[in-house]
Amino acid sequence: MAIKRPTYQRPDPSVDADARTRVAITLGDPNGIGPEVLLKSLHDPHLMPAMEPVVVGSAHVLRVHADVLGYSDLTIHTVDHIPDTIPNDGITVLDVTDGHAPAVSFGAVTAAGGTLAMRAVAAAVDACVEGTADAMVTAPISKDAIAQAGYTVPGHTEFIAERTNSPRPMMMMVAGGLRVGLVTAHIPIAQVAKGITKAAIGTKLEVLDTTLRNDFGIETPHIAVLGLNPHAGDGGVLGKEEEEIIAPAIAEAEKAGLKVSGPLPADGFFATQLDEGYDAVLAMYHDQGLVPFKALAFDHGVNFTAGLPIVRTSPDHGTAYGIAGKGMALPGSMRSAIEVAVTTAQHRRAKQSAA
Repeated sequence: MAIKRPTYQRPDPSVDADARTRVAITLGDPNGIGPEVLLKSLHDPHLMPAMEPVVVGSAHVLRVHADVLGYSDLTIHTVDHIPDTIPNDGITVLDVTDGHAPAVSFGAVTAAGGTLAMRAVAAAVDACVEGTADAMVTAPISKDAIAQAGYTVPGHTEFIAERTNSPRPMMMMVAGGLRVGLVTAHIPIAQVAKGITKAAIGTKLEVLDTTLRNDFGIETPHIAVLGLNPHAGDGGVLGKEEEEIIAPAIAEAEKAGLKVSGPLPADGFFATQLDEGYDAVLAMYHDQGLVPFKALAFDHGVNFTAGLPIVRTSPDHGTAYGIAGKGMALPGSMRSAIEVAVTTAQHRRAKQSAA
C-alpha cells in the first residue's frame, strides 16, 4: 500500500515586499555542515520571493564555507543589529562574535564552536521576541561542543524554551502532511514509562492541537495517539499503560473538544494508517516517532518546536562532521526547515490578524 505524503503549502511568493517573512537563520556549529546547507538553500530562487533571510553567527565562518563551495564572489553584509531594511544583494549576517570568530576546523568538536553556535541561537531568539525577525531556523549544533562551552542544556529546544519562558515546548517532526509530536523526547528509554502520565499526554495534545490550528492552518485537527506497549498493550496482556493512562487521557481530551483517536498500535500505524485522515500523530517516546519519520522523510524532514511564542524550525539532521568541508551535504532538510518557518509564520500572522 502506497503511503501518501501530502505536500505542505509552500511559501506564498505573491506577497508584497512589506509582508515578506524575515527569518533569522543560525549557522550552527561552524565545523559541521550547517553553514554549507544554509548557503546551498539560499541559492534556491523559490525561497527568496517570500522571505528575507538574516544569517546569525559569523561572517568569517560563512566566508570559509562559501569559499569551499566555490561561492568566492558572494557579497556578505555584516551588521551588529538587524536593520529595518535588508539589502537585496548578497547575504546579511548578524555577527555575534565581537570580532573574535573561531577558526574553522572541519569535523572538530570545539568549545569555541559550541560558544558561537549558542550565541547565535540566543541572538536569533531575542530577535524573534523583539519583533525584528518573524521566525528562526537553527542549523545543527553539537551537544558535546556546547557542553565543552559550559552550557548545561541538552539542546536547542530546552534552551529556547528557557529563554522565552515557555513551560510547554514540544518536539514535533514535519514532512509535508506527516506531523509527529512526542510526549517524551530526550530522556533515557528506561525512564520513558515514568514520563507517560495523563497530565503529560493531555498537555501535549493541547499544544499539538493549538499549533495545528494556529501554525498549520488546520481548522479541526484530527490527532492519532499511539500506544506505549507492543500492539498497544494487547488488551492489557503486554502492558497496562494503554488502559490505565493513555485511553483516559484521550477521553479527557475529547471532553475538552479535541478530535483524538487511539491508543493505536505503533508497529503498523506508519505503514497502513497515514492516509486515513489524521493531521498529526502523537508518539509516546523519541524513537517510536522518529525512527519511522526519518525512514520516510530523512532528506526533507523538519524539526518544529510547538508551544513557543515564536516560530522555530531546524533541519532533521546533525552536524555530520564526517563530511563537513567536502561540499557533499544535501540541503533538502534545511530548505524544508526554511519553508516550514515561512509558511507557519504566515499562518500565525494571518491568525493573529483575524483575531
